[in-house]
Amino acid sequence: MIFLSATKVISLLTPPTNNRKQSMKVTRKKLLIFVFFILSTVSLLRLLNITISNSSSSTQPPVLLPLTLLESCSSPSPTCTKLSTSPAVVSTLTEKEFQLLLNLISHRAPCNLLVFGLIPQFLLLSSANAGGTTIFLEDDPGKLSNITTNSKGTQIYKVEHQIVAGEAYKLLKHARDDPACAPQAGPLQVSSCRLALTKLPWEVYEFKWDVVVVDGPSGDRPEAPGRMSTIYTASMIARTGNITDVVIHDVDRTIEKWFSWEFLCDENLVSSTGKLWHFRIMGNSSSPRFCSNETVQIL
Repeated sequence: MIFLSATKVISLLTPPTNNRKQSMKVTRKKLLIFVFFILSTVSLLRLLNITISNSSSSTQPPVLLPLTLLESCSSPSPTCTKLSTSPAVVSTLTEKEFQLLLNLISHRAPCNLLVFGLIPQFLLLSSANAGGTTIFLEDDPGKLSNITTNSKGTQIYKVEHQIVAGEAYKLLKHARDDPACAPQAGPLQVSSCRLALTKLPWEVYEFKWDVVVVDGPSGDRPEAPGRMSTIYTASMIARTGNITDVVIHDVDRTIEKWFSWEFLCDENLVSSTGKLWHFRIMGNSSSPRFCSNETVQIL
């Protein structure tokens, strides 16, 4: 883009001497206004060009998870892992979210607490559950190597989640059509439902859980392990107990929201804050459906 100085523009607009009489019709004042208008327009165009360039280079469109779901399979290495405290780049709960979770566990302690996912904040939950049993299930070796706990009654297991978030839509359709995925389909560890986690540590299937927290696996990209199976499994576990509180994190994301609606049901939602939903499931139900109300069809 070519920029002209005011002097240059005036010289170009000034007519030759032999036509000076005709040019006198254009007053000096009008000429200055015209020059000012040209320079202002040029400056404005340049500013717009810079703004558009910066905007296009720095703003990336949000990643939309394909509405496709997973095939459920989880295989743990039943080894309790000891950890050491060193900072790790992991997602955390806000103060209000964590307070809701801490209050819930403190109110029910000592209890059986099962947590899918492991971040440093969660170690305080096992402390709040003193005298109870706390089990963490984590698939990320990086997190396991950066956290340590000596809390009595707390175990940490390395598990594997093989179904990626990009398969969510397909799996949700599968769960609706397959009788093996129904609430009364039988024990999880022998389930043929593709959403059932069948290879977790034996304690997961044997204990009656009072509180189940779902904050893993990451599920932050279509190719990353998704939370479809952990939410489904949490809902099945909750229905084998008496009264089970199930807390789902990151419900601002499509998969977490959809699967919570489908298997935990809005009728069971008792509280929420930020990205946390807190459901209370009454166990020992003989209902053939997860929700007594009609589920909003999202497919």
